[in-house]
Amino acid sequence: MNVSEEVINILEKTGAVIRNSHFVGTSSRHMAVYVNKDYLLPHTAETFRVTQLFAEKHKDLDIDVVTAPVVGGVILGHLVAYHLSLLQKKEILSVYAEKTTEGPMVFKRGYENLIKGKKVLIIDDTIATGFSVNKMIDVVRAFGGKIMAMGVMVNRIPEEVNAKTLGITFSSLCEIPAETFDEKDCPLCKANVPINPNVGHGKEYLNSKK
Repeated sequence: MNVSEEVINILEKTGAVIRNSHFVGTSSRHMAVYVNKDYLLPHTAETFRVTQLFAEKHKDLDIDVVTAPVVGGVILGHLVAYHLSLLQKKEILSVYAEKTTEGPMVFKRGYENLIKGKKVLIIDDTIATGFSVNKMIDVVRAFGGKIMAMGVMVNRIPEEVNAKTLGITFSSLCEIPAETFDEKDCPLCKANVPINPNVGHGKEYLNSKK
């Protein structure tokens, strides 16, 4: 079993891949398949294994700090830094970037001092639109970090988000391609398939329509 097969198997086993429903993502785009990392993270052994695979993939890079976005990537980033520290026999720090009401992400709590001038590995869970990816790249650069690579657990739009389009070293542990739609073009909406309020931004979407 290769890395991609192992990760997909773990996600399926933990119920993190949800199919045949109607979801709204963080970018407000609609989709029929959703990857919910929140169903993976309670399973500590499986999460531990996924982050081991992340670390093994990046073990030959010279890294000072691993960073990830709040909330989804924090646990993954922390464990990746732990595994990399063991593999490289040196301390690799873990910090996280936070959202702001204005839009851009920021480093706070003194973490900005741990990013400036450092070699940084960005870790995230799932790419469904590429929106959060660019925010993470922007915040690391804005705070003076040098991006060595970015790794994500699942890339759902590999044709749109890849090393070439991002202009950095980029990889994913697996790909689960998914078609996404604007609300006005969504075939699920046209077929009156109910929005799933339990994962993604379905609940917020439904509340906005009241």
